[in-house]
Amino acid sequence: MSFLKANFRSSVGAARQADHLRRKKASLEVSRALNHPAEVVKRDNKYAVVSAVAPTQTNSVGINQDGTDFSYFIEAGIGSASTPLFLLIDTGAGTSWAMGSGCKSTACGMHNSFGPDDSTTYKDSSHVFSIAYGSGSVAGTLAEDSISVAGLKVTMTFGIANTTSDDFTHFPFDGILGLSMNKGATDNFMASIKEDNLLGSNIFSVALSRNSDGQNTGEITFGATNPDKFTGDITYTSVSSGSNGDWAVPMDGLSYDGKDAGISGRLAYIDTGTSYVFGPPDDVAAIHKVIPDASSSDGITFTAPCDTDKPITVTFSGVKYTMSRKDWLSAPSGSGVCTSNIYGHEVVKGSWLLGDLFLKNVYAVFDVDKTRIGKVPLIVSYHQQH
Repeated sequence: MSFLKANFRSSVGAARQADHLRRKKASLEVSRALNHPAEVVKRDNKYAVVSAVAPTQTNSVGINQDGTDFSYFIEAGIGSASTPLFLLIDTGAGTSWAMGSGCKSTACGMHNSFGPDDSTTYKDSSHVFSIAYGSGSVAGTLAEDSISVAGLKVTMTFGIANTTSDDFTHFPFDGILGLSMNKGATDNFMASIKEDNLLGSNIFSVALSRNSDGQNTGEITFGATNPDKFTGDITYTSVSSGSNGDWAVPMDGLSYDGKDAGISGRLAYIDTGTSYVFGPPDDVAAIHKVIPDASSSDGITFTAPCDTDKPITVTFSGVKYTMSRKDWLSAPSGSGVCTSNIYGHEVVKGSWLLGDLFLKNVYAVFDVDKTRIGKVPLIVSYHQQH
């Protein structure tokens, strides 16, 4: 998950962001652990929300964003009254949580929350959970209640945050919807759907919308794909057997303008909860080495000429997918410098982490039944590549 927007484009910010992401993978403990204006009183228009167009396909819901392509979230209904909360869609997390009504932290006061008084089906527990990030944290207790997303309703265990760090004051979402396959003391959303036999195929398909492309047409579809969202054939890559339930697949390589960076034998974690891309420092240096006049003073953060105009290509299962220049290279700063959004820092040792920067360019299918990820170019991104 990505919460450190401020000062991120410095090497220190990148390192802190990467550290927080690594902790996300490693230090979850719990025992291992919209449009409702009258109800959205705490959020009170404090945040910019670019609402998605309502999908027409069954079991689909629009993916809203914050207008900067930094966080992508859906509206879920929690508990017997379907209390509306914005939940970040996070394929890099198995645990779901929401800000609790009893939380006194500053961030909780700025968001919608949920608690026992909001639902007749709420079941509290004595189990605690805490999640530590490199520069932030949440902690609280576990509860059981219903979560409704895209017309699908499951009863499951999730976290009720009683304390949150101030990092959460910067973002619109009120909690996390964990969409990885990893298991813990808390229930897993997709595992709950599978257990209840709610879908013929236990898959979910994600299309993220780039704010600069105009209308937000992002959506997540459960149980099927939306052929209107992509062009060509979906190519699947099996999840690594050693990924421990994470959505991690073998990556064949990276290139720029036909120049191969010589990177192979790496795993790539496909994570909707991460904004940018991270990789081993030597790998990241290698891809920037084939970009004319790209440079770095610390091996973490790289710059490239602002007139750089080619996409970066990543290959899975022999198929090449492009990451648009508008995604991997920032707009000029006040001093006229363009910073790469691909950072040299290992979140998971020897592996890459491909976040929304990559996912804005592909239609991604996460197949729980066959433990594989499918990818195909998004129609919008495909036709607007630079």
